[in-house]
Amino acid sequence: MSPSAAIANSPPVDSVGVAERVARFSSRSIKKTSKVEALKLALSMIDLTTLEGKDTEDKVRRLCYKASHLHSDIPDLPNVAAICVYPTMIKVARRELKGSNIRVAAVATSFPSGQDDLSLRLRQTKKAVKDGAEEIDMVISRGRFLAGDHQYVRDEITAVNEACGEAHLKGILETGELHTLDNVRKASDIALQAGTDFIKTSTGKVQPAATMEVTLVMLEAIRDHFHETGKAVGMKPAGGISNSKTAIRYLVMLRETLGNRWLTPDLFRFGASSLANDLLMQIVKQSSGVYQSLNYFSLD
Repeated sequence: MSPSAAIANSPPVDSVGVAERVARFSSRSIKKTSKVEALKLALSMIDLTTLEGKDTEDKVRRLCYKASHLHSDIPDLPNVAAICVYPTMIKVARRELKGSNIRVAAVATSFPSGQDDLSLRLRQTKKAVKDGAEEIDMVISRGRFLAGDHQYVRDEITAVNEACGEAHLKGILETGELHTLDNVRKASDIALQAGTDFIKTSTGKVQPAATMEVTLVMLEAIRDHFHETGKAVGMKPAGGISNSKTAIRYLVMLRETLGNRWLTPDLFRFGASSLANDLLMQIVKQSSGVYQSLNYFSLD
C-alpha cells in the first residue's frame, strides 16, 4: 500500500465484550501434559530483554549465555526466540550468539519516546541493521497519533519498514499512552496497513504495559487484517508478564482468537526479562515434582 493511500476506518471496540472474553480465557484449565507443552512453547517465544540505562557489555554477554544455556538438566528444552537490546549492544549480542538460532533484536527509532526527527530515526534503523540486528522494535509517534495525524504515523512506519530491509519490524504502540481500546484498535490497524511484521503493546517503560484486554484487541485487528489481505502478522505483548500462569492465559487467548498457525515464535513473542525464570521453575516442577528456588536460576 502506498503512503498516500487512505487510512481505513476501524470498527468500534466493545469494551464490555472484550472484558467478558478475557475473563473466559482466564478461567480455562489445561491438562498436565498440555501444560508442559505450553510452558516450553512460551519459553521459545520469549524475547529476553535488557533495556536499562545501566546496561553494560558484560551484562549483555551474561544474558546471551543465559539465553543459550537455560537449563542443562532438562531434555528438549527450547531456546528463547531472541535477545532484545539497545543498538549499542547489537555487536556484542551477535558475537555471543554466533552459531545459535537465537535472533538479535534491537530497539531503534529513539526508543522509548520516539521524539526525534524521522530522518534521524531512519538513520538509527539502518545502522542497527548494518550492525547485525535481525529485528527492529520501533516506537510509533504517539503524540502525532493522539493529535489525529494518523497519516504521519502510517507513513513513518512505512519508512522505517523500508529502512529495515530484510530485518523484521515490530511496531510498538505504547498502549498505556493511547488511553482507550478504540485508539488501540486504530493504531493497530494503521501499523498493519503500513506493513509491519509484528505489532507490539509496549516499551515496558510506561504503565500499564501489556494487558490481556489490550492484547485481545490487537489480536482481533491481526485476525481481521489476515482475512482481508492473507498476510499473517505477529503479536508481541511486552511489559508486566512475569509468571507462567499469565503467559499460558495469553497462549489460550492467542489460540482461540487466531488459531494454531500463530502458536510459533515466528508469529508470537513475549517481551520479558523475568518470565523465563518462572517458566523454567514451573517446567522443573512438572518434571521432578519439586519447586526449585528462583535463586537457582540466573537473574540476567
